[in-house]
Amino acid sequence: MEISLSDSGLLKYQAYIGGQWIDADSGDTFDVTNPATSQVIGSVARCGAGETRRAIDIAEGAQQTWCQITAKERGDMLREWFQQIMAHVEDLAQILTLEQGKPLAEAKGEIIYGASYAEWFAEEAKRIYGDVIAPPSNDKRVVCIKQPVGVVACITPWNFPNAMLTRKIAPALAAGCTVVCKPAEATPLSAFAVTELARRAGIPDGVINVLTGVTEEIGQELTSNSKVRKLSFTGSTAVGKRLMADCAGTMKRTSMELGGNAPFIVFDDADIEAAVQGAVLSKYRNAGQTCVCANRFLVQDSVYDDFVAGFKAAVAGLKVGDGFDESVTVGPLIHEAAAQGVRDLVQDAVSKGAKLLTDDSSIEGLTNTFVAPSILVNMDRSMRVYTEEIFGPVAPIYRFTDEQEAIAMANDTNYGLACYFYTRDVGRIWRVSEGLDYGILGINEGILSNPSAPFGGVKESGQGREGSKYGLDDYLEIKYLCMGGIDQ
Repeated sequence: MEISLSDSGLLKYQAYIGGQWIDADSGDTFDVTNPATSQVIGSVARCGAGETRRAIDIAEGAQQTWCQITAKERGDMLREWFQQIMAHVEDLAQILTLEQGKPLAEAKGEIIYGASYAEWFAEEAKRIYGDVIAPPSNDKRVVCIKQPVGVVACITPWNFPNAMLTRKIAPALAAGCTVVCKPAEATPLSAFAVTELARRAGIPDGVINVLTGVTEEIGQELTSNSKVRKLSFTGSTAVGKRLMADCAGTMKRTSMELGGNAPFIVFDDADIEAAVQGAVLSKYRNAGQTCVCANRFLVQDSVYDDFVAGFKAAVAGLKVGDGFDESVTVGPLIHEAAAQGVRDLVQDAVSKGAKLLTDDSSIEGLTNTFVAPSILVNMDRSMRVYTEEIFGPVAPIYRFTDEQEAIAMANDTNYGLACYFYTRDVGRIWRVSEGLDYGILGINEGILSNPSAPFGGVKESGQGREGSKYGLDDYLEIKYLCMGGIDQ
């Protein structure tokens, strides 16, 4: 499908290095396809180690001047970037849906959400504070200041190709860092478009650099190059672990937002209607391809049947199809391999005794990238969906008997990113919140993210926080100044 943009200048296919749109040194390209139709959208520059090294060198040079710009000036440019994004929401959403597949309404929501990080950190740039500490003796003074960490490498995923980029670039720039970014090969066009708007916002050449291409070559250069002082990654736990190991050689700081296995707990005193609505939003948004979407549904025995009945009715109302159809609420998965992986998880559960309450009628006539919104019951812990991140529109529902069992089941995973639970008991809210090993909790709420709140997990779901007043910390170094010889 061809799209008609109001501003055709947003559709870029080249890498952006040092303020210039460039082809790969080799001239090589790779294709980007529409997951809903499998049609090729266009061909993008296939960069490698050489272009990455050059981008790092340029970013290091730009950082020397960028960090000297006042916090207010940096904030003003980030504010202008926010305004540029908001002025082009419609075009950016079309580009996003074309290459990623999510429904157009969801794509618009992502653009606005991503822009909110530019707005938030435009304001936070002026709030980087140091400390004056009580000295050990009267002839000394102790001061702590914060300075930018330096060049930052940003590696972002395909499921939120706009928002994951702005969520990393905005705090880095606010702190006085420059960036070299590698978006996912499946979704580079959204990254290029938002970068073009940063250029128009007046952000100086070399401060933001974005390139796509040979993942291994680019990644190896980003992790091994000593000029890169921090790496921020959003993606799978397995890849995150490899990147952390590769960064150890140069002692880079890392921020990792990794995989999840989010429980969605419904207690017997919950508002069942509200829980059903929250469950649908949490599970089926972006066709289940979010790191914080509900992965396991844990429902107390006495309300299990009522919840399942309500949930099944709500899921029946979802429409699957091309994201450009305004009536569609669930789009495709990113590629056929991802869809087959989800189907394999369903088959594993069914082969071990699970019952599938839904059918495939909603995806008849569509390509193999689509998976029908599904509900599984009669679940047990031997099934792969209990331990593995589904990353698709499949909802396995388990029973539990009491609060202690719910907490134990929820914590029975190596992951600890997001968790949801529904209850109207204030005491239970505190007990369960304190007992759950997760970085983010949704309490009577199925949607979590906003720029003023810290986003991040514990255990194998990563380290560091994005957004909020804490979001600048990972891009700053603390320097301690001990001043002696103070006359008394």
